[in-house]
Amino acid sequence: VQLQASGGGLVQAGGSLRLSCVASGRLFSNNGMGWFRQAPGKEREFVSAISWNGGSKLYADSVKGRFTISRDNAKNTLYLQMNGLKPEDTANYYCTAARRALGSRGAHEYGYWGQGTQVTVSS
Repeated sequence: VQLQASGGGLVQAGGSLRLSCVASGRLFSNNGMGWFRQAPGKEREFVSAISWNGGSKLYADSVKGRFTISRDNAKNTLYLQMNGLKPEDTANYYCTAARRALGSRGAHEYGYWGQGTQVTVSS
């Protein structure tokens, strides 16, 4: 599975962005998917995850109520709608495919990682 994330950019605080992640390969529709992020000098952290059919979603407390994860299995695409962005959301965002059908908060559950897309939120 290869993952290509896009949609990052520079936005003012309070603004919105939608990240997309296109997956190539035959495993996408059977895999849980997730978004993680990493800011300079900080450890990678979980953002959100979704099960193979979209029926189960997980969010980090820091983004709950502001971010929405979704997927379109027909298009092999994962999305992250980010509203109410804050400067602390600034990071490189990575999409990832799990080794199982459900999403997870643990990075160790994911076997495939994209290259990341940079999100910068100005105050």
